Amino acid sequence: MAYVDKCDMRGFLSFQVLWLLSRRSMCGEDLAEELMRRRGEKPKPGTLYPALKDLRERGLIRGKRSGNMIKYDLTDEGKEAVRRAKIYFVRCFGEIFAEG
Repeated sequence: MAYVDKCDMRGFLSFQVLWLLSRRSMCGEDLAEELMRRRGEKPKPGTLYPALKDLRERGLIRGKRSGNMIKYDLTDEGKEAVRRAKIYFVRCFGEIFAEG
């Protein structure tokens, strides 16, 4: 098993969801597919949808229902949260990537 398989990256889910939604609106399945493409593993609905609910309750995203699909996008507060989270992420982890 590769080392990366042992590193638990679940704490980054909300940040990744916000960042993906900063690029374009997506439904839950679109988000799950994009996360699978980037992480190599599709998040389970029991992981993704509670994260979406939390982000919605915190006022960072909103959902627009179309039939039985909900398309999510960022609120103004969500856009600001992504901006601040990127600064924080670079401050905390930037030197890891600079080391090469």
